[in-house]
Amino acid sequence: MSATHEGTFAELRAQLQEAAATFADGPDALEGILLGIVDDVDRAVREPLEIFPVCHHSPASATAMARRLREKQPKVVYLELCEDMAPLLTELRNCRLPVAVQAFATEVDGFPADWSPLSVVAPVTEASAEYQAIAYALDTPGVELVLVDRSSDHVFQWDPRGAETPEPADPDAPPVSTEDEAQLHGDAVGVELGDLRPRFAELEEHLLRHGKVRHWSEWWHQYVELPLGDGDHDTYRQVMLLIGSLFRRLAPGDSGRVRVDEDRERHMWTRMREHLAATGTDPADCLYVCGAFHAVSRVAEFGVHGTDTFEIGPRTATTWQYGLIPSSNAAIEAQFGLAAGSVSIAATVWAKNLKRTRVKPYRLAGQNGTKRTKSKKTVAAAAPAPITPAPPVPASDKLTGFLRQPPVLDRLDEAELLGWSVEIVRAARRNGYLASTADAIAVFETSILLAGMRDRARPTPYDFQDAAVTCIEKDTVPGRRDVRRLVEIMMGGDRVGQVGYDALPPLARDVHDRLAPLNLKLQQRGVQRALLDIAAQPELERCSDVLWMLRRLMPHGAARPIMGERRLGERPIQESWDLALGTHQRALIELGYEGVSLEQVLEQRLRRTAYGPQATAATVLGTVEDATLYLRSRRLADELGTHALEVLSAERGVDDAPEVLRRVRRLLAYYRTSEPVLPPWIESFVKAGYAHYCTLLPTAFTDDDATVRQVAATLGFLFSMESLALSLGCDRAQLELAVAQSHPEDPSKTALLWAARTHLGLLTRAELRKRCDELLANPLVVPAYPRYLSGFVHALEPVPGLTDFVVEAVSNAFGRLPDPVLLPWLPTLISTLRASGTELAPLLIREAGRMFPGRLAALDTWVPPWRARPEPEAVRPVGGAAAARGVALLAAHPATCDAVAGLLGCDGSWETAETGPSGVALVGRHPDTAVALEVLLTGS
Repeated sequence: MSATHEGTFAELRAQLQEAAATFADGPDALEGILLGIVDDVDRAVREPLEIFPVCHHSPASATAMARRLREKQPKVVYLELCEDMAPLLTELRNCRLPVAVQAFATEVDGFPADWSPLSVVAPVTEASAEYQAIAYALDTPGVELVLVDRSSDHVFQWDPRGAETPEPADPDAPPVSTEDEAQLHGDAVGVELGDLRPRFAELEEHLLRHGKVRHWSEWWHQYVELPLGDGDHDTYRQVMLLIGSLFRRLAPGDSGRVRVDEDRERHMWTRMREHLAATGTDPADCLYVCGAFHAVSRVAEFGVHGTDTFEIGPRTATTWQYGLIPSSNAAIEAQFGLAAGSVSIAATVWAKNLKRTRVKPYRLAGQNGTKRTKSKKTVAAAAPAPITPAPPVPASDKLTGFLRQPPVLDRLDEAELLGWSVEIVRAARRNGYLASTADAIAVFETSILLAGMRDRARPTPYDFQDAAVTCIEKDTVPGRRDVRRLVEIMMGGDRVGQVGYDALPPLARDVHDRLAPLNLKLQQRGVQRALLDIAAQPELERCSDVLWMLRRLMPHGAARPIMGERRLGERPIQESWDLALGTHQRALIELGYEGVSLEQVLEQRLRRTAYGPQATAATVLGTVEDATLYLRSRRLADELGTHALEVLSAERGVDDAPEVLRRVRRLLAYYRTSEPVLPPWIESFVKAGYAHYCTLLPTAFTDDDATVRQVAATLGFLFSMESLALSLGCDRAQLELAVAQSHPEDPSKTALLWAARTHLGLLTRAELRKRCDELLANPLVVPAYPRYLSGFVHALEPVPGLTDFVVEAVSNAFGRLPDPVLLPWLPTLISTLRASGTELAPLLIREAGRMFPGRLAALDTWVPPWRARPEPEAVRPVGGAAAARGVALLAAHPATCDAVAGLLGCDGSWETAETGPSGVALVGRHPDTAVALEVLLTGS
């Protein structure tokens, strides 16, 4: 038997040795490479445990795998896949392929924190050898499936960032789709079975140039898929081993990648020997499915009789979560650097191979999206009966004959090509192209012409795609899809998988159950409209709670409110939503890795945000608001609010003052209307914030990095919270000292300080008006006057009572500045108001509308209020008989006052009009208010 094995490839060795001597003028490295390739193939063929080499997502590999499984019917199938993903494979029957098996970790232990989250995906399609092996093993009684590749944890241990990075696609290849389906895997590390692509750039370039193809996917389809589609098992196996050895021996000297590959091979053979020793299984009853690159490994641990010197290291303490996520052809192409449309074309070739070879593929029972059997009798017949395996037959040399034979020219299938041409013209017209029957004829003839130029009689899908682009594509694309994308759709489209309800994690199933009252098909892709009349159906309020949490947790577009909003202290009445949970199924599944309910996941994320290293007082207050808004949890809100106080005390700037002010005002308004007393944490926050911002105020006025908006928000916190802070024990002297110690140099901050001093009574309106007049009168200051106005506009946040004065200041600027100064200044003024006063401009507009006349005719006679102030001596004196009358109403009806006096214990008698007080003396001494009221009422 040994002599027979040694002579299996003797003829091929002799021919390759002669060819090496001829082309290289003598023995050298070329001879060693060629003979080494034959040795690799011979070694793998002679291994007692049958090695089945595959290429990922290859129809030829899938067809050969289905054929071999029905012939050999192994009892144990060893599969090159992460060993910790085994429990998930049984859930594939509840999914519609393609899907991806995923390992996910959010909290890492043993890896750098900035790597989080860690994600590993292994996509599975029906036209793949791994799916055929999985379906056979899971649905055949007595067959065991063993995953032998490194664990997901070791993927990052051995080569954390880059071991599984796909090769970049060829520059001439069509770009990979950028649609949503291409992003289904996110930034996960891809694990594929059978990565078979030259790692020697010059070799790949040579193959593409001489093969007259544009990219690697097309070369593989033309020179491997088609010739091996009808080959027998031995031919397929030896050719794949030959290709794997060729690429392995010509691989560049990337020591890191080679080390990872060899460690994976040592790991897999160690696991297989451990399983064989533990179960006592005969290696002849086993089948090892791996990539052709690993099938010709030269490590010492190779084979069932290899050495046992490799020690598998322990995993880290990272907790991994496992699940299935939807995948798509475009996502697989983007993950592994394949040409756009190559996986769809592979699915078409897979269907043709099954029809031509009459090989019956394996499909998991109950698999969604696969053909169902016609009767129970057919199902029973599909299960293979146990047979006694035949004794192994020595493999014959099939490589010599395969390499000698000329390429088989497949005859032209005119009916198929004509159908393609008609269909692509029909699709182009539906998408806005001005295509006609003449274009269909041109595509048909051009496909044949391109195939002839590339030395093939039958046009491939890639030839047809190039011909369609040449004949139909215009300078601009009239619709969303170009001709190349239309061909991909016609060849099978971007098939998108779906994870079934039973295979979803508990959180995802809980979401579907809680949204069941909406009566929508939530697993269906696309956007669905949900209408919630909560006033008529109060039970829908629970659905509203779920939808708002989904909007908070999931990507934009998964749950989008069309009508309705959620605010503190408000109850929903009617809502309208656009839901796309089926499209964003991956995001929903990954939520399930973080907890068993939406409430748990949201609470964890809020805590992670609040206690994170980058957390600020504003972000922590935001988590308090979300905890109240979405979870209605007073316990969590109090805890996070207490933490917000600690974070605020540690801050040394006012960068987040606007956000802090906005959120504190909103929370105070909510608690004052919904709670009998304020929570202790918010009282402490106001008290500490008052002292904190008083301390930072002088520095903020002089700090160049602090904007005027931030300083205004600081003053807004101090002024608006002053009454509450003083009631809690704060001292107003802190604020007065902080303002007195502030000496800004920036014009906008200077105006803001003047407004603050006016609010505190340290500066009168007359003095403030005088300062503005001096600024307008100084030509050196006029160019900077818009910055002063910007400060006054921002001052409306802490001092809204200055609105009329700001309108006056802007009006004076327009009235007093000459045109040569005013016109160049207008763009600056407009840009200043637009950039700095977008939130406060409505106050100015409303005040201006109150001051200015409402009719155009009244504008000519209109006098600004600040110029029409009456003089005190013109006021009519209050006195005489009118004043002597006093308050006649109280004297005429004294019962109410007598009752109040008796309640307070006051004794006394009523005075007459002659002996009593002479009216309200205060009005006589200070008549301005009464005069202004008279002018307002009489209009004169």
